[in-house]
Amino acid sequence: MAKIEINPQRLLDDLNRLRSFGAQGKGVVRPAFSDADVQSRKWLATQMSAAGLTPRIDPAGNVFGLPPGDKPSLLVGSHSDTQPEGGWLDGAYGVIVGLEVARTSLEVDGPPVAVVSFQDEEGRFGPLMGSEIWSGKLSLSDADAMRDSAGLTFGEARRKICDLCENTWVAPESFTGYLEAHIEQGIVLDATDKTIGVVESVVGMRTQSFLFVGEQNHAGTTPMSMRRDAFQGLACFSQALNEAFAKIVTPDTVWTIGHVEVRPNADSIIPGQVTFTVQWRDGDDARLDQMHEVVLRLAEQTCQKLGLSMRNQGFFSYPATQIDEALKGRIQNTAEHLAPGRWSHLPSGALHDASNVSHCLPVAMVFVPSINGVSHSFDEDTAPEELVLGAQVLAASIAG
Repeated sequence: MAKIEINPQRLLDDLNRLRSFGAQGKGVVRPAFSDADVQSRKWLATQMSAAGLTPRIDPAGNVFGLPPGDKPSLLVGSHSDTQPEGGWLDGAYGVIVGLEVARTSLEVDGPPVAVVSFQDEEGRFGPLMGSEIWSGKLSLSDADAMRDSAGLTFGEARRKICDLCENTWVAPESFTGYLEAHIEQGIVLDATDKTIGVVESVVGMRTQSFLFVGEQNHAGTTPMSMRRDAFQGLACFSQALNEAFAKIVTPDTVWTIGHVEVRPNADSIIPGQVTFTVQWRDGDDARLDQMHEVVLRLAEQTCQKLGLSMRNQGFFSYPATQIDEALKGRIQNTAEHLAPGRWSHLPSGALHDASNVSHCLPVAMVFVPSINGVSHSFDEDTAPEELVLGAQVLAASIAG
């Protein structure tokens, strides 16, 4: 089989060109369907065509570059949209690696490789939207009704590119598997002086939203023993949750009380209501379910203890993703050859498009370090030589 040796400078040049769409300082602002995102997708399609690939933009805005012929190919990619204030590599790195590997494989008459940039991975309208629609987990009609924080629907937003999109979908049966290169978005590789991460699993995620309702009253005249303070309910719940989770989790398990709204949120008023979310992530679905039982039980017990009422405001669940052993083995062997002693296995604590694609294709992922573990920030960065090495590992694992 032909040896696929990427062009390092071309890879870095394309990364920096993609960075220019929505660039702000060292970072990028390129949310799904923004003007910068639309322009970047047009540019990607042009680059795919110049590389000898056939660009296809599906109804959801996912951009595919397909190799010549009708032989099934490996699909390589990620996403090119960003957080409202995002880094220049999150997602974009995997897309440009896919472009470079597909292009190089064509140049050396190697195996067929396709590339994809999925739309709205960052969740402007919902988590991993483009790949969720493409994999069949979410219908386009249901997606069209989903809204961003400003009230705009996905359907309204995608009208901006309707002139670019086809009415047909690229069939998952066109591909034999999916590989995704990504920055780690964590500190492990950087802190342990490793250059390649061979991903073992992508965590599952659960998010539970609550409303605790107490009694709003005067903060100066209401005795402590007579208060029904909704925020104190959240504080007690948080402490109890930490103590209970410590008995059932692993060192890789994480949980967060994130979005919090206190009403009326005033200095001299006892909070009458608090709305909050609890999110937890782990690679084991059974553990995630066990943690959910603990969350519900402790919320109910806390409210009973403090005289509060509780409303369940919603629940979101994303299953853990198991990496294909054969594809992972190829990446592992290549990493040992190209970076002996400088690679390690690790789980992905962040969700990725591979999570959705795994429902229809075998998947595997390779990570490169994030400097100081920073991501979802304008300060996100990775050393150029490590960007190149990650692409070389992925390319060689395809050729080998």
